Amino acid sequence: MKILWVKSDFLHPTTKGGHIRTLEMLRHLHRRHEIHYVAFDDGRSCEGIERAGEYSTRAYPVRFEMSDKRSLRFYKEVLASVFSRIPVHASRLQSDAMRQTIAGLMEREKFDALVCDFLAPSLNLPEPERWILFQHNVEVMIWRRHVDNATDPLRQAYLQLQADRLFQYERDICRKMRQVIAVSETDAETMSNLFGVERVSSVPTGVDIEYFTPQAAARKTCDLVFVGSMDWSPNVDGILFFVEQILPRIRERKPDCSLAIVGRNPEPAIQRLATADARIIVHGTVPDVRPYLWDASVSIVPLRIGGGTRLKIYESMAARVPAVSTTIGAEGLTVEHGKNILIADTPADFAAGCVDLMERPAEQERLASAAWELVNTRFSWAQVAAEFERILMENLAAPGKVP
Repeated sequence: MKILWVKSDFLHPTTKGGHIRTLEMLRHLHRRHEIHYVAFDDGRSCEGIERAGEYSTRAYPVRFEMSDKRSLRFYKEVLASVFSRIPVHASRLQSDAMRQTIAGLMEREKFDALVCDFLAPSLNLPEPERWILFQHNVEVMIWRRHVDNATDPLRQAYLQLQADRLFQYERDICRKMRQVIAVSETDAETMSNLFGVERVSSVPTGVDIEYFTPQAAARKTCDLVFVGSMDWSPNVDGILFFVEQILPRIRERKPDCSLAIVGRNPEPAIQRLATADARIIVHGTVPDVRPYLWDASVSIVPLRIGGGTRLKIYESMAARVPAVSTTIGAEGLTVEHGKNILIADTPADFAAGCVDLMERPAEQERLASAAWELVNTRFSWAQVAAEFERILMENLAAPGKVP
């Protein structure tokens, strides 16, 4: 197949779950198919464009710089979004240059499949009825959960406004698309019920088993670890929730409990946690997350907001580190409480799960072994990419041909 793939950014440095999922999918597809990759280039790093050959036949960078969330330009965009029918989630990435690049490629080349990666770039697509939407999250669910957890009335009102507009936009785009591919059966069912989408399939999340499996018995020098982008608001909310409401309960039984927070661009609120508590270490961006997983006794996923599936859980499982997660944190994953993960939704239960694993090395090993067996037998990237390839083959993108 000859595939046109559109995303909002290049995949290196690989610092987000969405980056990892797309990168592994494309690496496997690129072995058998011709990939043409279109994405924004903000000019800050040449690594993304230089390494695009690892997963694409040809890359087309489109010059575009997204506003920083602490900049005046961002606040102007937020203000403008109050008076626009297009949600800020999509309007921030609207680009005539990208639309013209895509339209030119579609006119010059004959593609067998057209893939839009994430919802945000969809505003730039010509002929959306010919495209497949690779939807890593049900975006409106994330915004609705932000609304539920907001405490400031003004912020809550703005989030509700954006959630309502995002619902309409996401529903309309999903209905227009030739096919939607979700990252879990749960998300596929949600899109079907919430948006009335008929052409929706799902592929599971995968993990690189060999990459994460420890080569020798690791020496555990840290009690708890959280791995995730620390400029993504659901992760920030989850860690602040954990430190404020769960960690004090853990320290009632384990006063010296340590926590490592590993993930790119930690916001000031996260950095202040380490300043206030010497047993909390904020590592920020690291070249390799594996040593931090192997070094920990328990991996935590205390998310209250989110969508899609969390790669961090399968990575912990592949690294043979037992995980404690909220229901939302493990949403859409094929996991089972007590068998290969611990699920806890109250601060007391979450703390008890962490303490139980830290105090019982045999239980740590049992849960970790069961989790590794799960991902090893069912969720390699080769298996996931083969399912994605099958769906593409069923939806060849001849003009006007919609299944």
